[in-house]
Amino acid sequence: MNKQRRKDLSRIESQLEDLRDDLESLRDEEEEYYENIPENMAESDRAYAAQEAVDKLNDAVDYLNDAIIYVEEAQA
Repeated sequence: MNKQRRKDLSRIESQLEDLRDDLESLRDEEEEYYENIPENMAESDRAYAAQEAVDKLNDAVDYLNDAIIYVEEAQA
């Protein structure tokens, strides 16, 4: 791999890390929201939606972590 492609991959890796960090922040906010739902609303649609969002954001973070690893390996 030439120097320019390595540089491009490094830039993309940095962008992926920034996106992952943003998703983690949003996930943490949604998780905090979910944890602070009053007990009498724990079975509500809103609570289920919040938990589902947290689960999906966890998945997205995992996929971005995988993508970062693949980009790192491609640069080797």
